[in-house]
Amino acid sequence: MAQNISSLTQALRDFAAARNWEPFHSPKNLAAALSVEAAELLEHFQWLTEEQSRNLAEAAKADVAAEAADVLLYLLQLCDKLDIDLLDAARRKMAVNAVKYPAPPVG
Repeated sequence: MAQNISSLTQALRDFAAARNWEPFHSPKNLAAALSVEAAELLEHFQWLTEEQSRNLAEAAKADVAAEAADVLLYLLQLCDKLDIDLLDAARRKMAVNAVKYPAPPVG
């Protein structure tokens, strides 16, 4: 079943509501949890060389995928609590970055 950001966000709301986690999902707590999950993602690369980090074994890649999913899920919940349209924010940030870091001329 294909999901978009809106349906995934709703599924996260439903998941948290079914477990009565809503009182704990303040923006501060979600940002802290996001930071922890990002650190857990980084941990998988901590002692790897650049080359090793580009060529993960399938089991390691599965572990990284699970941590990346945790990061995404907490980020979606944080944005939901703050009524941030994450895709719009990302598009606006890319436009800012394009001005800040222009591509070199071709040729």
